[in-house]
Amino acid sequence: MIQPLAYIHPEARIAHNVVIEPFAIVHKDVEIGEGTWIGSHAVINEGARIGKNCKIFSGAVISGIPQDLKFHGEYTLTYIGDGTTVREYATISRGTEEHWKTEIGKNCLIMAYAHVAHDCVVGDHCIIGNTVQMAGHVHLGDWAIISAFSAVHQFVKIGNHAMISGGSLVRKDVPPFTKAAREPLSYAGVNSIGLRRRGYSNDQINEIQEIYRYIYLRGLNNSEALEQIELELKPSAERDEILNFVRNSERGIIKAPHNSSDGSED
Repeated sequence: MIQPLAYIHPEARIAHNVVIEPFAIVHKDVEIGEGTWIGSHAVINEGARIGKNCKIFSGAVISGIPQDLKFHGEYTLTYIGDGTTVREYATISRGTEEHWKTEIGKNCLIMAYAHVAHDCVVGDHCIIGNTVQMAGHVHLGDWAIISAFSAVHQFVKIGNHAMISGGSLVRKDVPPFTKAAREPLSYAGVNSIGLRRRGYSNDQINEIQEIYRYIYLRGLNNSEALEQIELELKPSAERDEILNFVRNSERGIIKAPHNSSDGSED
């Protein structure tokens, strides 16, 4: 299923039932899993490890050399998980010696013209919208969504199930289960619709909303909010995930909206 007008380096490792369309280029030291489709004019560079049943559309560039002046040709990799789709002209850089790899999880959708820079870690089931630009070392949790035209600062962390509105400038960490909007980017409530779609119960969602009332809507600083959450709310997987994320945030988390008040939420 490899078209004669495609270029495949003889050292590339191509699994059974892979389709590679005309004018695609696959360099050496590349692995492509079963059932994956590579569109015309896509370029798969050295160090790419592409899983099963992926779709790489026309013009996409996978495992390109990092756009990082500290990169000096070290051996690094790019991993793309099973079932992930990379649309037209998206670019994904390979890692640097900081992390040695860029990682994209399973069943993700990376839309047209998006850029995922060196050493990023993207979880499973993520959606990265059209023209989203992710700088180096960004961490994106499972089921997270970054809407179109957004830009993400280097080293930012975005939690599981978070959703970021279109055209956002993401300079701070975005905690799990939240929506982020406005300029400057700030808390815009809990991603309740997304959580319901993924099987979270009303009780779980209500608990998450209560946790974020402490953090964003009661006028407390982060240390005070975390202390009160631990004292007043019973332990749960969601509570502990939020606490750990906020505690471990190196860039600091997004702020409360300027018009927030106790007990209210957009």
